[in-house]
Amino acid sequence: MSEGAEFDVEVTLTALYVHPIKSCGGTAPAEALLIETGLELDRAWMVVDAQGRFVTQRQVPRMALIQTTLNARDMVLRAPGMLAWSVPIDEVGDEVRVTVWNDDVAAFDMGDAVARWFSDFLGQPLRLVRFDPANKRLASAQWTGTIEAEAAFSDEYPLLVTSQASLDELNRRIAVSGAAPVTMQRFRPNLVLSGLEAHGEDHLDEIHFATPDGPVRLKLVKPCARCSIPDVDPLTAETGYAVGDTLAAYRADARLNGALTFGMNAVIVEGFDCLLRTGMVGGATYRFD
Repeated sequence: MSEGAEFDVEVTLTALYVHPIKSCGGTAPAEALLIETGLELDRAWMVVDAQGRFVTQRQVPRMALIQTTLNARDMVLRAPGMLAWSVPIDEVGDEVRVTVWNDDVAAFDMGDAVARWFSDFLGQPLRLVRFDPANKRLASAQWTGTIEAEAAFSDEYPLLVTSQASLDELNRRIAVSGAAPVTMQRFRPNLVLSGLEAHGEDHLDEIHFATPDGPVRLKLVKPCARCSIPDVDPLTAETGYAVGDTLAAYRADARLNGALTFGMNAVIVEGFDCLLRTGMVGGATYRFD
């Protein structure tokens, strides 16, 4: 493929994932609404410590065991040994300031009762906060260019895109080492595509879908550098090394100074308030610079 060449490929949206609480268990809906910050209610809540700083599975792997279920009125929390707890979707508490990475962000505290639920299960003083939609938290213009891409409590970008072929290749390599295969949930994407070669998403420029609500265009802007979270088993919260060790053998990305990457962060060019559904067939443009 010559430098600067482009060609199109057909892709299918095989899975959608919404993670209502940053670093807790996610849901796999058949459809999800695309809004300014990504999929509706994705990373809309976050767990913070006594200083208001975000807490994730990097520090507390046990967060993986907290499962979330969304219905029309509530987010229901479940965890081993805990009574189920409902958090009203349309209610918020006091205004607070919290920190996610280097960003100081406006949020709403969700109250003492749910704070005790998280503190009891995770064994340290913690609180649950809700992103303030009046806040405008923008992704880095270094990668988004002229597009002002908003995010809620995700690490920085509104969407994360992966492909089934990439997971299949990773599991093929993991099997050689004698370790068990892993699921896509470890990588916490929003959109999973089929129709690509392994890690083909690395070279995509845009993905487009024709929805009944209008056209959707997503631009893939930055490889997703990986930390220790993919080595946390989402079913047991046990930690290991198989994923990181395997990625180290073939996924050092020169675009991020050798960081290990899996998947691509994406921004929304067009398609706010459009509904994405699993099974949708769309197109994607490969670009080789």
